[in-house]
Amino acid sequence: MRATITAGCALLMLLSAAPARAGAERSFQLMGKVLNGDGKPFRRTPPVVFLQSALTPFAVRTSAEIDGSYKFKNLRPGMYSMIVAVPFIGEMNRTIEIGPSFADSRGRIAFDIRFDARPDSAAKTVSAAALSIPDSAKAEYRKAQERLAKHDTPGAIAHLKKAVELAPQFSAALNNLGTIAYQARQYEEAAAYFRQAHEKEPNDYAPLVNLGGALLSAGKVQESLEYNLLAVKAKPEDALGRSQLGQSYFYLGQLDGAEAELKKAKALDPAHFSYPQLILAEIYLRRQNPAAAAMELEEFLRFHPDSDRAPKLRAIIQNLRGKGNQP
Repeated sequence: MRATITAGCALLMLLSAAPARAGAERSFQLMGKVLNGDGKPFRRTPPVVFLQSALTPFAVRTSAEIDGSYKFKNLRPGMYSMIVAVPFIGEMNRTIEIGPSFADSRGRIAFDIRFDARPDSAAKTVSAAALSIPDSAKAEYRKAQERLAKHDTPGAIAHLKKAVELAPQFSAALNNLGTIAYQARQYEEAAAYFRQAHEKEPNDYAPLVNLGGALLSAGKVQESLEYNLLAVKAKPEDALGRSQLGQSYFYLGQLDGAEAELKKAKALDPAHFSYPQLILAEIYLRRQNPAAAAMELEEFLRFHPDSDRAPKLRAIIQNLRGKGNQP
């Protein structure tokens, strides 16, 4: 019992710990193809590929070539969220791990996307607030994205704040400011930005799910449950919403609900940057099932072998496997 509780506490500490910040690092190149469900490229509507760091302020975008190929250069190691958008079809979101374990000798990482989404059931409408954003504010927003692509966080913040000054209803700029604050672990400030963005654009998914995440990280678990439930209802196929809902249930002591949602998150995006395996492992430890907990941690390491958490997790796995074999 004592060893199990100790391992469980270690898992929660690993989950909440800030990621290690590296200095001079090797850079990588991500390349691949975006293909239709039948394995052919989208010739009439070339996909747009967005790449966003999951843990630090950084975002870039590119358009796929006629054969579906895309490429991003000079990427720092870490976790990224890749959003692939195909006009009039939809979008997909996948977590990509950039690091030496996935790269060849030249630092190249290959990642193909098989885009098999159904057309949107209804045309998306543009809100009055979005239509009222002046070109000057949009220009500031574009400049902010250029700053983020160059890892210039202060410059990006300055342009985003100018965009909001010019257009207080600019939900995307408010959401971007919230994301930067969240990545700096300033959760109260992040929640305030996300709440403003959600109030300006109630139908936008990003501020909604991000508000649920910020409230959860700020320790406002009961309130986070409300927004995470709304997020899952709005977009049930999104791994982030499912994972956050599972975490809300977990911290409220509703382990069965937490397990169900976290499993759904894994099915949608097994490598998701919210680390559903770590919470699932903690659930199984609380149920005195060290073998199941070890399996979740081993799965985590398959997707995140370069994680700074890996050495401690391997030691925990060894301990759990040993305990699991005892009568």
